Amino acid sequence: MLKLMSGALAALGAVLMVPGAQAQATDVVAIAAQKEAMKKLAWMHGVWRGPAVSQSPQGPHEVTQTERIGSFLDGTLTVMEGKGYNPDGSVGFNALGVASYDTQTKSYWLTSWALGRGGKFPMTVTDTGYIWEIPAGGMTIRYTATLADGVWTEVGDYIASGQPARPFFKMTLRRVGDSAWPAAGGIAKQ
Repeated sequence: MLKLMSGALAALGAVLMVPGAQAQATDVVAIAAQKEAMKKLAWMHGVWRGPAVSQSPQGPHEVTQTERIGSFLDGTLTVMEGKGYNPDGSVGFNALGVASYDTQTKSYWLTSWALGRGGKFPMTVTDTGYIWEIPAGGMTIRYTATLADGVWTEVGDYIASGQPARPFFKMTLRRVGDSAWPAAGGIAKQ
């Protein structure tokens, strides 16, 4: 029994000596790189509104699309809520997205939830916007966003190998105001 206990204590001691078992220090270099990377998406911050249409087997679905976007965690993330309103005022679409920058791989990611689905998807930031893609079986869903003359246009295409891109979504938004969301309204110390 004594031999078993001394073995268990030795194992516990080994676990406690592993650096990962201790609290992690703040990585100020990574935070600075994340903040710098998120500056490329700062044009999105605020409140946006405009028409959007998506194609479905039932035909076109038109909504008034709104987006509210802001930074979070001291500027290391960009948080987006998209909400599409049907002509009768009901919500026809609602999504949440979080754009992040991975300092290890030097790549952007969009984690998104909508329509009962979610995932983490590669995102490419361009000089005029961004592109993000969702693998969908034998095809890819690609969203391409551009900002030109104060208008944010985003199109969605189905991409299948050996076939031309098939558009299924387009929104055309104009910035209509500022937003302190999501950082505003946090819980105060007292």
